[in-house]
Amino acid sequence: MTHQERLTMPIGDAMSTQRAIRKLRPDPIPDADIRTMIEAAVKAPNGGNMQPARFLVLTDRETIRRFGELYHEAWWAKRRDQFGWRGPEDIPPEEKTYRSAMGLANEIGQAPLIVLACAGKGTPGNSVFTLVQNLMLAGRALGIGSTLTTLHAKVDARVHALLEIPETVQIMACIPMGYPRGRFGPNTRLPTAETTFFERWGQAPPWA
Repeated sequence: MTHQERLTMPIGDAMSTQRAIRKLRPDPIPDADIRTMIEAAVKAPNGGNMQPARFLVLTDRETIRRFGELYHEAWWAKRRDQFGWRGPEDIPPEEKTYRSAMGLANEIGQAPLIVLACAGKGTPGNSVFTLVQNLMLAGRALGIGSTLTTLHAKVDARVHALLEIPETVQIMACIPMGYPRGRFGPNTRLPTAETTFFERWGQAPPWA
């Protein structure tokens, strides 16, 4: 069976039920599934078909644990920059999304799989993030949850050192992946009539 043939979920179902999965079971992901997701990722369009994206796949438990410590530090560094938050007690109770993201920061060191999307410094995001979305949709088709995250300059050099990433390469996205503790969608989104304009900013689409 080819990698394409393994992805039997209709694309509409995958897209309409995909959501940020931050609570992951520790069960390992088979190498065959990892390869299928990567094979799907590299089929994505990219500028001039130059294919600048590179994936660094982490499955080793000790490596992920050490990476998780750096990710946790990075997450709080970003919250300090954004809001001045320094600990859980600073996050307002109504900020449920940030509390969920904090949970990921606390547990990412136990994830079974982390994929780093990388490229040479100066590479535009439009040649990388299309591949990340393909990776995540393929994961959804295989029952593997994920969410797209980033790191912080405070830990960048240490992550590069830990993973022996050349200085000429930038980490553009961090995607923790695993079987979800919980369920996928259906997801909840704003009506497209509220988020889409036609011809001029503010002009409603025909289906509004």
